[in-house]
Amino acid sequence: MWGFPPLRPSDLRIRARVYEVPDASAVWHQPPAPRYPARRGPPSVARKTMRGPPRTGGRLERVDTMTRFGLTVVEWAAGGTGAAAAEAAARELAAATHVKTAVLVEGTSDQAAVEALAVRRGRDLAAEGTVVVPLGGAMSIGRFLSLVGPEGLDLALAGLCDEAEEGYFLRALDRAGVGSPRDRTQMETLGFHVCVADLEEELIRSLGTDAVREVAAELGEARSFRIFQKQPAQRERPVDRQLRRFIGTHSGRKSQYAHALVDALEPHQVPRPLDGLLAHI
Repeated sequence: MWGFPPLRPSDLRIRARVYEVPDASAVWHQPPAPRYPARRGPPSVARKTMRGPPRTGGRLERVDTMTRFGLTVVEWAAGGTGAAAAEAAARELAAATHVKTAVLVEGTSDQAAVEALAVRRGRDLAAEGTVVVPLGGAMSIGRFLSLVGPEGLDLALAGLCDEAEEGYFLRALDRAGVGSPRDRTQMETLGFHVCVADLEEELIRSLGTDAVREVAAELGEARSFRIFQKQPAQRERPVDRQLRRFIGTHSGRKSQYAHALVDALEPHQVPRPLDGLLAHI
């Protein structure tokens, strides 16, 4: 029968060191290492970007205040228990910032594109008293018009929507007393422009698929796009539709690409709706 030799005190000390557990508090407070290295912006895109006004403390303060105004309007429009406080804050910020114009767009990617183009053209929207407000969906346009339009804060108005949502905007503008547009041309005279079919499609068509794929590569997503193209649902689609679908697959990607694609545009390539909106405000 096999047996084991008796343990000596030295063996116990060695085993205690082997199984010694580090201080739990030190492990708990250690920040986790990032999964991926930080990415820098696309180099060629950055070279094309026209620098706006210098980032002085005053400008940063204006931008921050204008951003807070936009957020309070969104909260006000959402209703609920915080609506009254949001309304009071929005009115206070409107007076403090001397906001003059509200640009109503469907989502945050549209907001990113408008603000990026303004910077490229050397404009400081915050200093001009202009705020870009994402609606969170075209069907909310009536609610926002009632808050910032003639019956609310009485700001100058402009906006951007997709072709499929044009009807919502036409009817809401009419009900809110912002003119009485009957078609797209009349709506454009009021500062509201329509994308065909949406802003991503406009940007892809203006740049061309090769340029958009270059932007994707500069954002580190060339391989992801090639894998996406191999999916059964995408194989037979043209590249422009593949790109449009790819841009909308992840949360936050639409805004990232909206900014990057606008930065990649040559002056003559700016989509008509985006160009018309910036010219109006």
